[in-house]
Amino acid sequence: MTAIYYVMIVSALYFVIMMLSFRNIWNISRRAAYSAYNTLSGSELVPSVSLLVPAYNEELTITENVRCLMTLNYPNYEVIVINDGSSDDTLDVLLKEYELEAIPNPEIRGRLDTQRIRGVYHNPQYPHLYVIDKENGGKADSLNAGINLSRYPLISSIDADSLLEKDALIRMARMYMENPEETVAIGGDVRIANGCIIENGAVKEVSLPRKMWPMFQSIEYLKAFLGGRIGWSHINGLIIVSGAFGMFRKDYVIAVGGYRGGYPGEDMNIIIKLHRYMLKNKIPYRVAFCPEAVCWTQAPDSYHILSNQRKRWGRGNLKNMIENRDMLFNPRYKVMGWLTMPYNVIFEALNPYFRITGLLALLGYVLMDMTNWHVLLVFGLVNFLGGYLLSIGALLLEEMAFRRYNKLSDLVKMLLFSALKFVGYHQLGVLWRVQGHIQYLQNNNTWGTMTRQSWKEKSKTA
Repeated sequence: MTAIYYVMIVSALYFVIMMLSFRNIWNISRRAAYSAYNTLSGSELVPSVSLLVPAYNEELTITENVRCLMTLNYPNYEVIVINDGSSDDTLDVLLKEYELEAIPNPEIRGRLDTQRIRGVYHNPQYPHLYVIDKENGGKADSLNAGINLSRYPLISSIDADSLLEKDALIRMARMYMENPEETVAIGGDVRIANGCIIENGAVKEVSLPRKMWPMFQSIEYLKAFLGGRIGWSHINGLIIVSGAFGMFRKDYVIAVGGYRGGYPGEDMNIIIKLHRYMLKNKIPYRVAFCPEAVCWTQAPDSYHILSNQRKRWGRGNLKNMIENRDMLFNPRYKVMGWLTMPYNVIFEALNPYFRITGLLALLGYVLMDMTNWHVLLVFGLVNFLGGYLLSIGALLLEEMAFRRYNKLSDLVKMLLFSALKFVGYHQLGVLWRVQGHIQYLQNNNTWGTMTRQSWKEKSKTA
């Protein structure tokens, strides 16, 4: 019965967070529809931003990514691409595309430790574009190198395999301008671009993925971002701003020592460090989420690549929880200490073990005639119905506020895959997380194989 109680408790907590998301969705919808973003995009009052793009072996996607970033609706910003010792032609593609030349004595403003910088490239014809070439040190090290070169008070981290909507950055800036003194970080909404039509660095036609693995991820992302992060941000309990797209106050990022390298999960780690620093020093703050600021990203479309990604996420989550365990139930850390951290330990990091041991115990009871199949049926139904209703809730939030998927066939497909993910895919997620924990215990910090596909090829496929 313990397993059933556990599933019921975690489902109840998910529903509470979902209800907080519904509570805020009307304000978000009105803000997305009626805010004067066009006026802001030409205003001198909008704060300047440095866009940081870590790139490792991204030759297939980097051109479209930079082309997208160079044409955003934003008054003043710079794009800094950090080539992290790529073994492919990432650097050569950028140098050729934008005719970049090495800067003899580049001005490095920050003092964060990074791997050796081999060169900084620029072309006056593209005054807002800079490319750093450095020795390999990982994503966190690349972001720190970008911070050191950056000129502006706000920084935004963006994955090299992602594309921003033209008004994504200005929407985020508007949220920052509502309370610039207290806003230390803002997360954007990340959506799956597989299946969409991409032209000139922009999503021209939104469509769901045609392959199975990206389709499951589309459902997951809707549930996590719309059904989860809207609610967590409402109580200032966000524990992660996705590495694919986020905005930060540079002074506070530097104050906490920048990004920490050496293991996956740097996007969660920087947010935990910001929470810790602000609460420890009793500085009013907020970590916000802006669901109308959309970033489109390539999702893994094969079992091997997806499993590597999820194992990496599992390692990063577990390491962050272990290294910050002093925050659990610590009154100094308020919502983070009393709710967010315990929730992530009990219902995220330890979730696979409760589910596996609970299921094995129930099966054992049935085999030894200590219970009957009705208990197993109740366990399965509670698990399925709770998860399915949460997925439907995320779809309702999408339809109420954004309606990016306007085909009836897309809605039917999302409802179908919301149910199908409990037949195999959900169980694989449990397995991948356990495997990630084993890798952590083995001190395995490898990133895993991640292959990219050209945006042009994806558009042809779509």
